[in-house]
Amino acid sequence: MHAMQYEITLPADYDMEIIRRRVATRGHLLDDFPGLGLKAYLIRERADGSPVDQYAPFYLWATPEGMNSFLWGPGFQGIVNDFGRPVVQHWTGLAYDEGPAAGVVPGTATRRRVRLGDADAPGEAVAEARARHARVAGGDGVVASALAIDPRRWELLFFTLWAEGAEPPAGADDRFQVLHVSAPERASLVGRTECQPTGTRVR
Repeated sequence: MHAMQYEITLPADYDMEIIRRRVATRGHLLDDFPGLGLKAYLIRERADGSPVDQYAPFYLWATPEGMNSFLWGPGFQGIVNDFGRPVVQHWTGLAYDEGPAAGVVPGTATRRRVRLGDADAPGEAVAEARARHARVAGGDGVVASALAIDPRRWELLFFTLWAEGAEPPAGADDRFQVLHVSAPERASLVGRTECQPTGTRVR
């Protein structure tokens, strides 16, 4: 599993209805895209307290072939044509779980990025992150939750979808509105846990 996101920050006077119409007319095009576990079409707006107006789709890829097919294909080229080529952030998946509200349409997404300290042992940090992920995934109003890591920057990513009307806990997490979800291979993500430590020490 791979997590992926790009952020398109828009001018302060940009009409966000343009993005809403874009998702309403094009979002369904990935509803059966091979290799895609889940794509959440996300926006955040200054009017809601965000520091920026932004279109920031988030992806969970069930296969790297699916991710590559999208990035080199016409879907991503449409983004490039309309907004320029964005930086594509990606993380190695560690865990994915459905929450108690798995059957409910999500209305909000939260994202938390945590940098490991220089002295943090990767294995211990990941184990602690897994425990936090499990607690979050079991919370009221949670549709689904994912945990991933970028070992280049040693950054953990916690991503959670919340049911329409649910109120995520207060905190420093980035919040987004969910406009649409494409999830052709979501079932293949359920209960997925990757990168378990083997106990083998490399010298």
